[in-house]
Amino acid sequence: MALYRFRVTFEDYDDVMREIDVKSNQTFEDLHRAIHQSTGYNCEYPSSFYISNDQWIKGEEITFMPNQRRIDRGVVLMDKVKLSNRIDDPHQKFYYTFNFDRPFDFHVELLKIILDENPGTQYPAIIKSVGEAPKQFGNVFNPAVLPPAADEFDFLNELEFSEEDAEEEGFSEVADSEGLEEHDEPTATADEEEEDEFGSEFSDNEGFEDEGTSSRHDDY
Repeated sequence: MALYRFRVTFEDYDDVMREIDVKSNQTFEDLHRAIHQSTGYNCEYPSSFYISNDQWIKGEEITFMPNQRRIDRGVVLMDKVKLSNRIDDPHQKFYYTFNFDRPFDFHVELLKIILDENPGTQYPAIIKSVGEAPKQFGNVFNPAVLPPAADEFDFLNELEFSEEDAEEEGFSEVADSEGLEEHDEPTATADEEEEDEFGSEFSDNEGFEDEGTSSRHDDY
């Protein structure tokens, strides 16, 4: 039985590569599962192979766990298609998208056709593995556990700012009431000074007002 040796690479991770041997009469689902045996991923997610040209342009789709839209379009299933039925080029390429919800994209390229399989080897077989695959759900955001809504947020306690910290930062305590006793008696405020100023001014006018009154009496 002839074997297909595929090189599988991540589209976005150039330093990760796998080489996998698959029997020519095995299916695209066999290749799909072999890829994730090599990456350590759970393979039970909707995925698709696409027959591609040398520029990785997607052609016919071959799918796994299709949604209703793909079913309505009549997309063929991976377990129904043998690899030999879609390989016409000795360097055939497949564009492969795994897990449409959180996708990883792969380039799958046929390296060579091996005429004789190794006795006792179970296929698909991982022949070469380079680099560690990224985590399957490494981009999932795990928010921190928030305190119950009923709890009030204590800003000072959250900061945990001690008196020692205050001294180290150069802060000093406000002088207490004992310190105030050392100062002289408080001086007049600005408002009081202003009142005295205008008071003295008007005190001069009192004499002027009296003179005006007496002069008017003299005329009569």
